[in-house]
Amino acid sequence: MQVRIQDAISGDREAEEAARIIRACVHCGFCNATCPTYRLLGDELDGPRGRIYQIKALLEGGRPTFNIQKHLDRCLTCRACETTCPSGVEYGRLLDIGRGWLESGAPRPLTQRVLRRLLRFWLPHPRRMRPLWNLGRVLRPLLPVSLRVWLDPGENDAHWPGPRHRRRMLVLDGCVQQLAAARINQAAARVFDRLGISLIRVPEAGCCGALSYHLGAHEEGLDFMRRNIDAWWPQVEAGIEAIVVTASGCGVTVKEYGRLLAHDPDYAVKAQAISALTRDPAEILAAEDLGGLKVKPRRVAFQSPCTLQHGQRLNGVTEGVLQSLGFDLVGVEDPHLCCGSAGTYSLLQPKLAGELRDRKLATLEKADPDVIASANIGCMLHLSPASRRPVVHWLELLADQGRETGRSILSPIQR
Repeated sequence: MQVRIQDAISGDREAEEAARIIRACVHCGFCNATCPTYRLLGDELDGPRGRIYQIKALLEGGRPTFNIQKHLDRCLTCRACETTCPSGVEYGRLLDIGRGWLESGAPRPLTQRVLRRLLRFWLPHPRRMRPLWNLGRVLRPLLPVSLRVWLDPGENDAHWPGPRHRRRMLVLDGCVQQLAAARINQAAARVFDRLGISLIRVPEAGCCGALSYHLGAHEEGLDFMRRNIDAWWPQVEAGIEAIVVTASGCGVTVKEYGRLLAHDPDYAVKAQAISALTRDPAEILAAEDLGGLKVKPRRVAFQSPCTLQHGQRLNGVTEGVLQSLGFDLVGVEDPHLCCGSAGTYSLLQPKLAGELRDRKLATLEKADPDVIASANIGCMLHLSPASRRPVVHWLELLADQGRETGRSILSPIQR
């Protein structure tokens, strides 16, 4: 696809990058077949090819408009189109660039600006969120189920094995996950401990930066990334083996630190090293001898998050680990389609997100599994309120040698 950058931004780093990505597109339209929003809405402007044309128009001097912003906002950034694309178009990166331009060039209505600012102010900062979180738990019986699931009082097992092994890896606590489901990293620590690996927490590390970055606040997102690099760097220099990220949405972002900070002379080299060390837990376990792990076999429907299969390109890895341990994985139709969570998407686009969630749950529950397992906290929180089955992180199934590991594993969220 030909593109001519307008003179006003010729030479701009992001403009040149966007032009390079667009030129790789052969406008074949294969991407539309796997795009969740195109399949729901049937509008070319709500598919990857149409959005590429809209960003191309901006690059060539078109006026930023709220209408273009609307169509870009509707994209889930699931990156299923990247998996489908025969030309290797880096659509997710292009979308981030386009959204960044629109945030400054097409002012939003006041209500949207306030909501997005509040999300950026609260969600990435656990210390700011904790007082509201605690109040919400007190008031939980009075809240709608869509909020109660975020405040599930199910027990978080506080046991975290000490650093007693020669093999050591870092683990990202993240932001929302450490409040909503601290049990996930606790489960990971116990599983890795049984494999002779100590997981080390670094309290100074926090939000991966994805939330701000995908909302168009690029510098704010990059600052989160720099903070994590600074927090982890002493451990990296000490020879840590890997950085484990149990939320696949955060994992794909940390793996892209090297690219996102390549322009920063103070962080480019460090960011590349961090990305090279980052692993999803399934990548670690797939390479280990799991013979010593005793689990309680269950019939499992695995919801493979978009960030795992399309972002990190680890489709089938987690499923292979679960099957090797004796879990019965049921078939799931259209496993490549997004559940509708997509970070803050479910909060900003609730109608579309709800339709996608209902479709996903219909496929996950069709074969009557005992439990639905995921690899991303956002997907879990989005699916749980409407699910007839417990929704858990797959590491929870491995954590306690057959002992049930929390209220959400025993029964669906109370409605």
